[in-house]
Amino acid sequence: MTEAATRRTPGTPCWTSLMVHSLAATQDFYRALFDWEFTPGPQQLGAYVRAVRDGRPVAGLGELPAERQLPVSWLTYLASNDADETAEMIRACGGTVAVGPLDADEAGRMLIAADPEGAVFGVWQEGEHTALREAGLPGTPVWHELTAREPGAVAKFYQMVFGYEPDGMGSTPAPEPGRRTLRLAGRPACAIRSADPALPRDRGAHWMTHFAVADVDEAVRRVAELGGRVVEPPSDRATGRAALVTDREGAAFTVVRAAEV
Repeated sequence: MTEAATRRTPGTPCWTSLMVHSLAATQDFYRALFDWEFTPGPQQLGAYVRAVRDGRPVAGLGELPAERQLPVSWLTYLASNDADETAEMIRACGGTVAVGPLDADEAGRMLIAADPEGAVFGVWQEGEHTALREAGLPGTPVWHELTAREPGAVAKFYQMVFGYEPDGMGSTPAPEPGRRTLRLAGRPACAIRSADPALPRDRGAHWMTHFAVADVDEAVRRVAELGGRVVEPPSDRATGRAALVTDREGAAFTVVRAAEV
């Protein structure tokens, strides 16, 4: 199969990464939680490793410079066939491009941007690097959602940049109040959720990565043991059993039962 044939449809969430203050401690946390192994990442990204599950990359971890005391969060990357062209579309549609486009060795070409509400996301043009594609395996990212204050307006931005189809009836995951699914070729790609009015203004719009686990309740117990925090305890949702947690440095993520998103 040729490289071109293996590339994901533009707009498909294709990678997730996390920049932290202590790379070694963060590796220990996720190794114990998700059974990840680690391999060196592109040299251009500095202290950066790829998390590997079953021999395939599933996520990236990097270390922030010591002088940059920034809050940490998981970053969702959306696929593109041409990162430079996507950067121009982002700007034309009211977003901003903060980093790139730039090459990451032979792995691909990437950029980091923000939508009109300020939610930060990445764009990835695949080269040799491809992430694990089998959805639902424990320890892998299986779903991505954007929380936004004006989901209808921001949905138009993503539809214009990436060509998402509008929400429809009879879809999976099941529709929920305040939640709209963005589709590619009729299949769910990601979703946009209305922000809780009580959400602090400084929390802002943000993307959330969902990781599959074999047992949500056990994963939550492990998070607490490893020094993370439980933000929302396990509950049964329309999309399956899930919980919202953070790692030791406060990066939030959702754990969901494997094969359910």
